[in-house]
Amino acid sequence: MAALERSKLIGVIDEGTNTARFVIFKLPEFEELCSHQVRITQIVPRDGWSEQDPREVLEAVRLCMAEACLQMEKLGYLAKDIAAIGITNQRETMVVWDKNTGEPLYNAIVWNDIRTAEMIDAVLAHQPDQSPSNFRTISGLPISPYFSALKLKWLKEKVVGVRKACREKRCYAGTIDAWLLWNLTGGTNGGSFMTDVTNASRTMLMNIETLHWDPQLTKSFSVHPDMLPEIRSSSEIYGYIKDSSVLDGIPISAILGNQQASLVGQRCLKEGQAKNTYRRGCFLLYNTGTRCVQSQHGLVTTVAYKMGRDEPPVYALEGSVAVAGVAMNWLKDNLEMIKDIPVDSEKMAGSVSSTGDVYFVPAFTGLYAPYWRKDARGIICGLTSFTTKHHIVRAALEAVCFQTRDIIEAMKKDCGINLNKLHADGSMSNNGLLMQLQADLSGIPVLKTEVHDPAALGTAMAAAQAKGIDLYNLNADSRGHTGIHSHHETFLPTTTEEERNARYTKWKMAVQRSLGWAVTKKSEAMTDERYSLLASIPAGLFLASAFIMLVLSERR
Repeated sequence: MAALERSKLIGVIDEGTNTARFVIFKLPEFEELCSHQVRITQIVPRDGWSEQDPREVLEAVRLCMAEACLQMEKLGYLAKDIAAIGITNQRETMVVWDKNTGEPLYNAIVWNDIRTAEMIDAVLAHQPDQSPSNFRTISGLPISPYFSALKLKWLKEKVVGVRKACREKRCYAGTIDAWLLWNLTGGTNGGSFMTDVTNASRTMLMNIETLHWDPQLTKSFSVHPDMLPEIRSSSEIYGYIKDSSVLDGIPISAILGNQQASLVGQRCLKEGQAKNTYRRGCFLLYNTGTRCVQSQHGLVTTVAYKMGRDEPPVYALEGSVAVAGVAMNWLKDNLEMIKDIPVDSEKMAGSVSSTGDVYFVPAFTGLYAPYWRKDARGIICGLTSFTTKHHIVRAALEAVCFQTRDIIEAMKKDCGINLNKLHADGSMSNNGLLMQLQADLSGIPVLKTEVHDPAALGTAMAAAQAKGIDLYNLNADSRGHTGIHSHHETFLPTTTEEERNARYTKWKMAVQRSLGWAVTKKSEAMTDERYSLLASIPAGLFLASAFIMLVLSERR
């Protein structure tokens, strides 16, 4: 291919919870040219624990980069055609490593790990009125096992090697982006130890307004600032690949947490726009512009992006649903109700016109936004002798939609603005019935993107527009003056407001019945109030599990 015919390319490292991927985009349309993907091993030492080997993650990324480059060369392109590389990653997952040897000091503790729940009371004991929301005004986040600070505190307290490395000032700690960037830019040989504002805003250690590590927060979680990476913007040159690969010398010019990257890739660049990613969990982000809105209704404040050192930060309200696709896996693996999730879930749920008034609250590890109740556990209620597995599968899909509506309602209360459409992406968004149910139960149009991976696209956009790369103008995109084509499939509501609200009221009743179940640990000892709550639950609910199995055995 002649040099004049070659377009500039942008590479993106997309390191998620289950897979690592390297994708190469062709400018100016950001057409996906080629990619390679590798699965990441999930390590589950105990119930509620979730770990990954940081070395496996790094090697998977390196393999994906090498394989994608081979594909690129077969298409007639050269490594030097890649102008820049961006990183998007699973957020909150915490890695600790020895800065002198580069070796991990423990497995990475993954974002959905809940081992630190028992540590919350110890942290709260030193706070006024012991409220989980005391740090919210500083970090934008409530104290929760979900965020990185408690994971790091656990590592320091429970792992001898980490504690020793901290004493000897040779411990580095960071989210996955920091681990990858440091290694790919040289590691022990001068690697860039940095993170971006979107990932730092998920650690519960960064001041959400100053965008620096906060002294009160680091002290509360016993973290020395020297072990944390430098916080930078989401779009700038952090360093150059120095990894003995064909990509050596290419700048890394974007870092975005995967959900923020998806917001950019969906072009939700204006205040008031929102997207929801439907995967194992759900992640709904609402762009609040340069306003840092402190939620009063259970959402978290996060940095959406900061597109350059001298650019202002753009903020978002976020609501996270712990269990979405996970519930379908549970129906498949634990109850054996479905065989092929993508096909059977839509087919089975579509075979009945409603759930038969069955409600499924999949609070397997508690409820996230807007409830933040670690004592909640999953329930299925409203069962009758006519209930079949088809009704339960449909109820599982509706649970995803109801949890999303919970977040939309909270955003409405915080911002005073009615959302007029919801952008959707993620693997579960390929379920057309789910998208229609979402429109029907929330009362707003749902626009399902046809972009394969909005997070990778958003990261490519950020990398291309970085100062020193200058191959794209994100501001022109926000005004609609761009060559990138955006295609959506639109789902419009087909229910009345009265129908929607009646269903939603029943959902809220089911949620109330899920609270107060996990009371085994000392920090969650049953209070008189919780006892009253449990006592108020209809006796029939306690028979739900046995009844489900009875129904299943009769229907098989």
